[in-house]
Amino acid sequence: MTYPTVGVVGAGQLARMMAAPAIALGVRLRVLARDPTDSAAQVIPDTVIGKHTDLDTLRAFAAGCDVLTFDHEHVPTEHLRTLLAEGVTLHPGPAALEHAQDKLLMRARLTQAGIPVPRWRAVADAAELAAFGAQVGWPVVLKTPRGGYDGKGVLVVHNLDDARDWLSHHETLLAEERVDFHRELAALVARSPHGQAVAYPVVQTVQVDGVCNEVIAPAQMSDAHAVSAAEVALAIAAELGVVGVLAVEMFDTADGVLVNELAMRPHNCGHWSIEAAITSQFENHLRAVLNLPLGDPRMLAPHAVMANVFGGDHPDMYRAYLHVMARDPGLHVHMYGKTVRPGRKLGHVTVLGADVDALRERAGHAAGYLRGTIGE
Repeated sequence: MTYPTVGVVGAGQLARMMAAPAIALGVRLRVLARDPTDSAAQVIPDTVIGKHTDLDTLRAFAAGCDVLTFDHEHVPTEHLRTLLAEGVTLHPGPAALEHAQDKLLMRARLTQAGIPVPRWRAVADAAELAAFGAQVGWPVVLKTPRGGYDGKGVLVVHNLDDARDWLSHHETLLAEERVDFHRELAALVARSPHGQAVAYPVVQTVQVDGVCNEVIAPAQMSDAHAVSAAEVALAIAAELGVVGVLAVEMFDTADGVLVNELAMRPHNCGHWSIEAAITSQFENHLRAVLNLPLGDPRMLAPHAVMANVFGGDHPDMYRAYLHVMARDPGLHVHMYGKTVRPGRKLGHVTVLGADVDALRERAGHAAGYLRGTIGE
């Protein structure tokens, strides 16, 4: 019996970070990249260059793979259904993945299942938006049903005039109430085809301009509250039949958690698990899609803080990289091999320990120095 090959559609940093656990498990990775310079293409020898939007390219890529999984959610759903009908094993499958691709579909399914979500409505014109605004109060959050991420495809509108441009350029939009929340949370779970599931500690995410800047693991909240948030994520995974890692982004409100977004792949909120969990999210994603027994998600330290590294004005970050490693030998630095652009997510740093405030200062200093916003 030979060890299996996992095909990953997409070659960003998520596919790149699957390489180390794949090596340890004896699993081969094949990635479909848009360009040889893509993050994962730089470190995974079995790289195919092609478009994830082309069905024939996907068919050729799948040949010789035991299972296909994903680095992103942008493969056309109709292509996934065709591949599934032709006998390709896909995890997650299109019946689950479409709920991460289409926010309107996701909101409708979760509402039907009794999962707590913000009040929402599909709106096609100014009259429908006006009616929704009158119902829930302004401002209202508008989202494009497909394609938005990291703050893209989201617009806060205070009145109809703010929304007219979007209404004129989109057939249908998702309108949601603007939620008054204490903090933003993320619950990460992994689920296998035969229904085994594990839940990582619920974390707090700190957003800046709609983009995750920092993750604190575990979230500073009561055990009972964290368990209830994890139970919501496990319920969603079971309801949708997710196979692999599922990240559920949530608002923590006075009345409990409300589900904001779903991602059916390893996620930025779980990068801390590489060093700070017994089994990282990347290893458990591979285990899940191969239907292997799932690994232990418990933490190896009382706390972990992960800070994202964004591009600044310095095109060569190597000297800064050397500095932060020498300044803080306990720091775990991950760089994704990307060309520097201001605001681009280039890597992350993680620190482990017992003092959350100290960990936040250490991780924040390193990320700031790498970006060039901190000078010493």
